[in-house]
Amino acid sequence: MNNRKIIKGYKTLISSSFNIDNSRDKFKDGIIYTLYSDEFNSLKVGYAENDKVLEKKFSNNGLILLDMKKGNKKDLFLLITTLKELGIKYSDNLYFNYSSSLMRHLSTLGWPVGRSLYKQRKIKKKLLCA
Repeated sequence: MNNRKIIKGYKTLISSSFNIDNSRDKFKDGIIYTLYSDEFNSLKVGYAENDKVLEKKFSNNGLILLDMKKGNKKDLFLLITTLKELGIKYSDNLYFNYSSSLMRHLSTLGWPVGRSLYKQRKIKKKLLCA
């Protein structure tokens, strides 16, 4: 016979504190964007408060705007965190080496990538009737 003891009790939750920045800037709507550098074959993702700020960012550096959409800094933070977990490396200024897998990840995550460098695959299924 096995002498097993059944221990009854309640599990306790361990509280932990998260360092959450509740500043309004994180949730303030602006523009999230993707820029491309033909010279370095790299992508830059980012957030801008408005159209004028965004225009300065890509006109001064010779970058090409691939796409943009309404978003906030929290969206950018979530994207960077997710890409880091996927093992995709980037520089301090959020520049990424261009690759088709990076474009696929960005598109899957809902980041604006445009259609000039990334063509989404369309899967068509045919039903065969016998």
